[in-house]
Amino acid sequence: MFLASCNVEPRAIRYGEEICHHCKMKLMDPHFGAEVLTEKGKIFIFDDVNCLMTFLESNKIPAENIKKILVADYHSPESLIDASNSFYLKSEQFKTPMASSIAAFGDYETLKEYKTKHGGIYLAWGELMTQFK
Repeated sequence: MFLASCNVEPRAIRYGEEICHHCKMKLMDPHFGAEVLTEKGKIFIFDDVNCLMTFLESNKIPAENIKKILVADYHSPESLIDASNSFYLKSEQFKTPMASSIAAFGDYETLKEYKTKHGGIYLAWGELMTQFK
């Protein structure tokens, strides 16, 4: 019973209720959002990729203490996907909460469809991280 209570798992973002840990704005758009889960079970919520990246860059939580980083899948609102395995599209057509213009996708084929419609540039996780340094 004790081990079950120590299970550290992500949870759904409560849009319309939760506040971004970085900018303190209420999360309203389920197409955007992010979550950092620490090894100890603390969850930090963000409304946009740039708030997430600023937090990660701050090193307030050392990388070795982070269990998971998740982002909202633009194509499947409110679905959280692994940030490091996601595909990112930067396009001025995306009206993001903090003006990053970046949307995350769970698969590359879906990103390509959106890129055809909205233009923009594809970014992998590593490229995304360097964009905010």
